[in-house]
Amino acid sequence: MKYMVFLVVFLSLTSCVEIIDDLSFKSDGSGTFKYTINLSASKVRVNSILALDSLDGKKVPSIQEIKDKIAKYKEIISQKEGISNVKVETDFTNFILKIQCDFTSIIALQKAVKEIVLDESKNKKEIESYWLTWEGNRLTRSIPSITEDLTSRLKKEDIEGLKKGNYMSITRFDRPIEKCENSASLISANKMAVMLKNSPYALIQNLNLLENTIVLSDKK
Repeated sequence: MKYMVFLVVFLSLTSCVEIIDDLSFKSDGSGTFKYTINLSASKVRVNSILALDSLDGKKVPSIQEIKDKIAKYKEIISQKEGISNVKVETDFTNFILKIQCDFTSIIALQKAVKEIVLDESKNKKEIESYWLTWEGNRLTRSIPSITEDLTSRLKKEDIEGLKKGNYMSITRFDRPIEKCENSASLISANKMAVMLKNSPYALIQNLNLLENTIVLSDKK
């Protein structure tokens, strides 16, 4: 948990952060998950933070410690049932992290994420339910409790620094989208993908901005 808390605080201090959450679904419920954190626009600020011994009373990990932790998580998730083709790309010059994996079901993906969170946490009840449900032609997305807990720890002055960042949530399918319940949804011209775009600042103020129910056509 200490690394997750540090990550949230760390991102709050780097105003130009871009996060891309990219999910691709097939009709059988399998798919690919991609997650990118891009701090290249704030790399000077990132380097200055990493040069510190501590931040808000918490030890600042070295780049090698961060690399070791990422390698550990890659190994853990690679061993989870229903998860395959795990890939991690890191660029510690421009501070870009890319994670990708295939999953046999959305349950398998969420179990893998939950187990990594619980491995870092002393509170074993921190994530009590799933935040993504797939019903064949309907995907429902909610907000996991861990997200609310971590963002609640940010100071007001830290949150202000996230106004210039971007958070993009992209969901792709192999058949057309009929409708989305979130009015901010941007559906692609071919109706095979939907995007929600906000600033990290807006999301911290209202995590419900990411909630959505996407209904698909019965025909490809």
